[in-house]
Amino acid sequence: MIGFVNAIALDGPDPLALAQFYQRVLGGDLDTSDSEWIELDCGLGTAKLTFQRSTSYVPPTFPDPNGSQQAHLDINVSDFETAEPRVLEAGATKVEGQEFEGFRVYLDPVGHPFCLVLH
Repeated sequence: MIGFVNAIALDGPDPLALAQFYQRVLGGDLDTSDSEWIELDCGLGTAKLTFQRSTSYVPPTFPDPNGSQQAHLDINVSDFETAEPRVLEAGATKVEGQEFEGFRVYLDPVGHPFCLVLH
């Protein structure tokens, strides 16, 4: 092994607002000591989600006929009926027509796609 994943970084115009969205979805603690680089530690011994400012941020197009999502997160949930209203209330948008057996696709407040996946 050469190393391990320390963090997964998402760009956006307002790193604090995006971090707060993911904190509502995943829980955890925010480190806001640097306003340009916010860290979310969910305390599970996993990589942190980090959020950095991009002044020229352009969200990915999804669904994109060319297939590029740039990246996306899969978030395990026990059932859609409980999880979906909560992510929508937190600020997510459901991608219509992107419901499949075992997962559904959403966009975070700045357009990054993510999936709720039945665990």
